[in-house]
Amino acid sequence: MAAAAVQSGVTQPPNSTQVVRNLEERIKIDDLKEALTEIFSEYGTVIDLVAKKNLKAKGQAFVVFEDVEAAERAVKEVQGFELFDKPMLLDYAKTKSDATVQREGNEEELELHKRRRLAEKERKQAHQAAEDQKKLKRPAGAAAPDAAAARPTKATRGAGLKSSNPGAGAVVPEEYLPPNKILFVQNLPEDYDVDGLTAIFGQFEGFREVRLVPGRKGIAFVEYEAEAGAISAKESTSGMGLGAESKPIKVVYQRQ
Repeated sequence: MAAAAVQSGVTQPPNSTQVVRNLEERIKIDDLKEALTEIFSEYGTVIDLVAKKNLKAKGQAFVVFEDVEAAERAVKEVQGFELFDKPMLLDYAKTKSDATVQREGNEEELELHKRRRLAEKERKQAHQAAEDQKKLKRPAGAAAPDAAAARPTKATRGAGLKSSNPGAGAVVPEEYLPPNKILFVQNLPEDYDVDGLTAIFGQFEGFREVRLVPGRKGIAFVEYEAEAGAISAKESTSGMGLGAESKPIKVVYQRQ
């Protein structure tokens, strides 16, 4: 391997997880992981190596070392070295890896770490969806909204229900709403009552109550004490088949 003349590119404080960018995207994932493992194992024990082929993750990988010292040696020595004719760009990851959390803590801490990571991912998706909606809604050259127009409005009773007003402004799709402690459940069988839903959603941490909507069948709100419980419940129940026909239910966060 020949070192390339590149800047360090390190923006995060040292930790045991590294992100490796500028990798050759045409190489098969298994071949890429094998090559990376061989290279980075020279600097310490590699406890995990993650490389995916989806579009967003192409060209990068995460290398998790047993200790920070090994990661620091790798950044110093491997930065700019060529792999498959492309110089690797190394930085430390912004957050701890699942493997590191599991090694340092227990299963409960690992689950909490995963929930927080998922919540942050969904917040970013919600923010991006909102920005995309603004671009679609605002005509070219239009001025930005003033402070009064940009001020968020208070959540109204029945939030989470679709507006029947065809002239209403564009809103963030339900699938990209940011996490909060209240879930909006749809496509429920008509014979499911509070007790039936409590049996399902009450098993998750911090469960508070199930609320049905008078005069509206097939929907309900489920509230938890904190986001963590709602996130866990949404992950576990979204798409669950209920009733005689096992019709999948839809579970999203309540619109705020």
